Amino acid sequence: MARTSQDVTEAELALLQALWDNGPATIRQLAEGVYGDAGASTYATVQKLLERLEAKQCVSRDRTGSVHAFRAALDRDALIGRRLRAVADSLCGGSVAPLLTHLVEREGLTDKELSELRALVKKLDRPR
Repeated sequence: MARTSQDVTEAELALLQALWDNGPATIRQLAEGVYGDAGASTYATVQKLLERLEAKQCVSRDRTGSVHAFRAALDRDALIGRRLRAVADSLCGGSVAPLLTHLVEREGLTDKELSELRALVKKLDRPR
């Protein structure tokens, strides 16, 4: 699958997950939290990854203080939707049904997940 400018790499995803889980953070906080290191090379790597995420409009930067703070501008559900749509487009001709079928039949569902899926189908089945 060809990579688009909106794709999020695994390294970028690690930073997004830290922001989703912990809220706004500085480059140093992210370097320490994600990599356990705030050395110069790690700091530079995190800074570059954040610049890329900012260009993709996945993070925003608060420039008001002397140290910039970053926050996720894209929520987890939006990224999940984006990635699943890309998989459906590339592997299933745009249809999500094969993805859902595979997950349900091959991977199985817990009782809780099955209950949630039933509630979702019931909600979607209501007249609009």
